Amino acid sequence: MLKKAASILFHRITMTALLLVLQLALLILMMVRFSDYFVYFYWFCILLSVVAVLYIVSDYSDPGYKIAWIIPILIFPVFGGLVYLLLGGNRLTSGMRRRMQGVEQQMADALAADCKADRLYPYGSDAVNQSRYLEQYAHCPAYRNTEAVYFPLGDDVFPRMLEELKRAERYIFIEYFIIEPGVFWDSILAILEEKARAGVDVRVIYDDIGSLFTLPKDYAAQLEKKGIRCCVFNRFVPVLSLRLNNRDHRKMCIIDGHTAFTGGINLADEYINRTVKYGHWKDSSILLRGEAVWSMTVTFLSTWDYIRGEKETLEDFRAERLPALPRECGNYFAQPYVDSPLDNEPVGETVYLNLISKARSYVYITTPYLIISDSVNTALCNAAKSGVDVRIMTPHVPDKKIIFEVTRAHYERLLEAGVRIYEYTPGFVHAKNFVVDDIYGTVGTVNMDYRSMFLHFENGVWLCGAPCLMDIKADFLATLEQCEAITLQRCRSHSSGRLLLRSVLRILAPLM
Repeated sequence: MLKKAASILFHRITMTALLLVLQLALLILMMVRFSDYFVYFYWFCILLSVVAVLYIVSDYSDPGYKIAWIIPILIFPVFGGLVYLLLGGNRLTSGMRRRMQGVEQQMADALAADCKADRLYPYGSDAVNQSRYLEQYAHCPAYRNTEAVYFPLGDDVFPRMLEELKRAERYIFIEYFIIEPGVFWDSILAILEEKARAGVDVRVIYDDIGSLFTLPKDYAAQLEKKGIRCCVFNRFVPVLSLRLNNRDHRKMCIIDGHTAFTGGINLADEYINRTVKYGHWKDSSILLRGEAVWSMTVTFLSTWDYIRGEKETLEDFRAERLPALPRECGNYFAQPYVDSPLDNEPVGETVYLNLISKARSYVYITTPYLIISDSVNTALCNAAKSGVDVRIMTPHVPDKKIIFEVTRAHYERLLEAGVRIYEYTPGFVHAKNFVVDDIYGTVGTVNMDYRSMFLHFENGVWLCGAPCLMDIKADFLATLEQCEAITLQRCRSHSSGRLLLRSVLRILAPLM
C-alpha cells in the first residue's frame, strides 16, 4: 500500500502538477507582497494587454485564433496579456529557429530533384496545382511507382505491420505521438529488440506529452539499453511556457526506405480494439511501398537530426532495392507531406482547402473533431451550396466531452448550407480521411481542429488517381450505415443554455 502511494506521489505527472501549482502560488504571493504597488502593476498589465492585442491583430495567424485570444484579453486585461505572453503564438529562440531552418533546408536539398508536379497533367491542371503547392511549400514531391494500400481499421493494419517489420534488413524508423505498453506496442517492441540484436538500425521518436500518461520518464533510456535508439520530442518541462503548444502528432513506421505506414493510429491497444475506451474505435491507416517512402524517410531523419543535433548523410539511407510492384502503380501518384507549426505555412489546412475547392461531384470527410477555421467552414459551405455532395463523419461517443461540444457547435451553419453530417454510433472515430470525386484523397494525422492545423507537427499522404481511393470511398459509405444523420432541427432543439455554451465554445475553440 505504501509502495503504491509513493509511486503515485512521486510520479512525474503528480510532481509536474505540484510544480505548476507552486508557480501559480508564487505569482499570487508576489501580487500580495507588492500590493502597495498594485496601481503600477495594474497599469503595466493593461499596457501589456494593449500591446498583445495590437500584436495579435497584426499577426498573420488565422482570424479565428486571433479572436479567441483577443476576447479573453479584453475581458481580463490585467492577466490576459501576461497569459498570452506565456502561452500564445509560436515564438522561437534564435537557436531553435536556426536549427529548424536547417531541417527544412536539409529536406529541400534531399528531395528537390524529385519535384516534378508537371507529371500530373494527365489528371488535369487541378491535380498539378495541388501537387505543386506541396512541392514548393512543404518540400514534398509526388511519386509514381508506389503501391498504396488502405486499411479501414487498426485491427486490419496491426498484423500487416508486424509482418513488414519482421522483414526489415537495414533499418526501422518509428515516430508516434502516443506509445503505450500493451498487445500492440509489446508485439512491435519484441520485433524491434530482435532486429536491434541482429544489427538493424532501430530508432524511435515519441512525443513527451502524448505519452505522458503512458510511459515512464526514463523510457527512452530503457529502449537505449535494449539497443533501440530513442528520442523524446519536446520534453515536457513543468514551466508555464508556449513550448507546450507544439507537439509531434506525426505517426510513421518506415522500413528499409521502401515500406511505410501512416494514418491516425497510435501504438496503443484502443487503436486496434484490444481495449475499449469509447466504444468501437474506428481508425484508418495507409501502407506505402515504393519510391514515395523516400520522402517519409527524409522527413524522419530530418526530425531525428533536429532533436539529436546530429548531421547525417541522407543518401546513405536510400532503399538499396525497391520491391516488385503491380504494373498499375506507375499510373497514379502518392505524395507524402508534412506540416510544421514553426514555418507560418498551414500545409495541413491548405491540403484540405484545396481538396474541398477542387471537388466537382462529392467530398467525403472522416474526422474525430470538427473545430474548423472560418476558411474551412466557408469552403465547405460554398461547396455544398454549389451542388457538391459534402458529407462529414464524426464520433457519436466522445473522447473529450468539451471538445465534443465544440464539434457540435459547428454543425448548424454547415447543415444550413447543405452539408450532411453523420455521427458514428458504435463508438469513436479517429480517422482523418478525405476522398474527392474518385480522383483525389488524403489519409494522415491532421485533425480538423486548430491544434492540428496550426500548432502540431503533422503528416499525411495526398493521393491522385490511386485505386485505394475507391476503398476509402467504399469504407466511408459502408460506415454510414452505422451512423446517425444529424438534422438541422435537432441542432436547434437544445435549450438556450446549451446553445449559449456552444456559442462561447465556438469562439474559444482555437485555444483548446
